Amino acid sequence: MKSNESLQKEVQDAIKWEPLLKAAEIGVTVKEGVVTLTGTVDSYVKKTEAEDAAKKVAGVKAIVENIVVKYGEWGVKNDNDIAKEILNAFKWNWQVPNDKITVKVEKGWVYLDGEVNWNYQKDAAKTAIKNLLGVNGVVNNIKIASDVKDAVEKGDIEKAIARNWSINDQDIQVNVSGNRVTLSGAVGSIFQKDEAARIAWNAPGVWFVDNNLEIEYDYLLVD
Repeated sequence: MKSNESLQKEVQDAIKWEPLLKAAEIGVTVKEGVVTLTGTVDSYVKKTEAEDAAKKVAGVKAIVENIVVKYGEWGVKNDNDIAKEILNAFKWNWQVPNDKITVKVEKGWVYLDGEVNWNYQKDAAKTAIKNLLGVNGVVNNIKIASDVKDAVEKGDIEKAIARNWSINDQDIQVNVSGNRVTLSGAVGSIFQKDEAARIAWNAPGVWFVDNNLEIEYDYLLVD
C-alpha cells in the first residue's frame, strides 16, 4: 500500500532518473493514484519522457499532464519549417508509410491524419516527430484499416499476453468481435495497461482495441 506522499516521491524519483530530465523543473502532485505533472521544459521529447516515466510507477492510475513546452530562441521554428522536417523524418523512417499520412502544423502543434495498416505505423509516426525542435505537441488522429481479411484470433492474443513477463500474471480477459478487440480486467499500472493494448494491436486484422482494463491498487487514505 502507498500513501499519496510515497507515490509522489516514487514518481519524482522516476522522473529524475531519466537523463534528459535531471535538470527539468517538473512538479508532481498525487491524489489517490491520479498524478498531475506541471512545469516547463525546453523540448517536446522531455514532456513525453516525463509522462512515460510516471506511467511506469506501480500505483499510478491516471496522469493529468500540464507540462508546457517553451523553447529558447534557438528552438523556435515556423510551422512551415516544422512541417518540412516532419515529412523528411517520415521519408527516412521505413516504419512510416508517409504516402498514407497527412500532416498539419499549427502554432507548433502537429496534427496527423490518414489511414495505415498497423498500429505500430501510427506509433512510429508520432515517435519520429517527438525529437524535432519547434514541436509543442502531437495529436495523432491516424486510423487503422488492416489489409488482413482473416478473423482476429482471440487465442493468439491470449497466448501473446501469457508470454509477456510484465503482464502474464495479471487478470486480463480478451474478447473479439469482428475486427474489434476488447480488453477487460485489472492490472497494476498504466504501463501494464498500455503493454496489453500493444500486444492486442499486433494481432493481424485488428482495426480497433477497446482498452477497458482497470488499474487496481491499494492506497492509504491518510498520509
